[in-house]
Amino acid sequence: MQQSAETLTSTCIDRRKFLSGLGAAGLMATLPSYLLAEDKAAPILIRGASVFDGVSSKLVDAEVLIEEGMISGMGQRLAVPQGATVIDAEGRTLIPGLTDAHTHIMCNDTFEKLIYSAPHEYAGVMAAEGARRMLLRGFTTIRDVGGPAFGLKSAIDAGVIAGPRILPSGYFLSQTAGHGDFEPRLYYLSPHFTGQLDPAYLRGWTIIADGVPEVRKAAREALRYGATQLKIMGSGSITGAHDPLDATEYTLEELTAIVEEARHWGTYATIHAYTDESSQNAIKAGVRSIEHGLFASEKSMQLMKKNDIFFSTQFLSFTIGAEKAGMTGPAIPKYEEAQAGATAGYERAKKIGLKMAFGTDILGSIELGPYQSLEFTARAAYYTPL
Repeated sequence: MQQSAETLTSTCIDRRKFLSGLGAAGLMATLPSYLLAEDKAAPILIRGASVFDGVSSKLVDAEVLIEEGMISGMGQRLAVPQGATVIDAEGRTLIPGLTDAHTHIMCNDTFEKLIYSAPHEYAGVMAAEGARRMLLRGFTTIRDVGGPAFGLKSAIDAGVIAGPRILPSGYFLSQTAGHGDFEPRLYYLSPHFTGQLDPAYLRGWTIIADGVPEVRKAAREALRYGATQLKIMGSGSITGAHDPLDATEYTLEELTAIVEEARHWGTYATIHAYTDESSQNAIKAGVRSIEHGLFASEKSMQLMKKNDIFFSTQFLSFTIGAEKAGMTGPAIPKYEEAQAGATAGYERAKKIGLKMAFGTDILGSIELGPYQSLEFTARAAYYTPL
């Protein structure tokens, strides 16, 4: 039965005792009272739900038993352990915990505010509340692709606060004037030449590194801090302070050095890449996952497929419109250009049959969080629900 449980949950849930693999559509109204219970290690038996196992489109009517933070049984008329909490889920659907493979749990306001003006505790408190809400939307694991999420991760792992398991990248690795260069002033005292302290570095957001020796050191610093994967800023962006949308960032030599450092550490690098050139460079360098890839050509996508590279793009982020996405000022025309590229990119990816990651890239106001779940709706234009 343990093997069946692992099939149901997809991943082994062992860090928090309060949810244990449940991303239950329709069960969220029941869960908060349990999250407040003192004995979070008590067994839970869920009865009456139709169970989606993540493999077949056919729902199974079964009871699910959770013990010691693991799904230990699934079937009919399971024995109720002493002290178990029994949840009546009649008429509802139980699904495995969801994973968001592209999110930024710390980004609940503008980068300018979070890095340069707000007290550091502001970002932490907002992220903690965002993590709680994300868990109650059914997301039990996230790949956090940039931002100082290590403290939040530690608190969640310790069971002190509620939130999803976090796989953090930590520092963005960015060239000068790249997507991770968030300093808004055109005239400033460069940390490189003047020895000034860089708030983006001090607060754990970005390491600005140029040239092969610097990017090697930056990659090693990120890994030293606990990154589970490295995040490279490899092209222009919509929200960048300085870079135009069609800029290609980092040379092939720099990218190759970062990828090599990740490989030495037994992990991989992922890259923010909009332009086709940045996608091609990433493929040649050995990056394992391309984020966004809005203007990747059919040739680049064929290479992704050949090299077993994941295409981690977001459907909802580029379909809801600039205003709903929280875009302002110069970001609006860049967003609209990206939106057009995204639609063509989705069609190519579907035709070629790329491996797709499920990610949302919801960032900005904490009130935008509920859009995360609508990523499923946005993908329905290209894929079946299963």
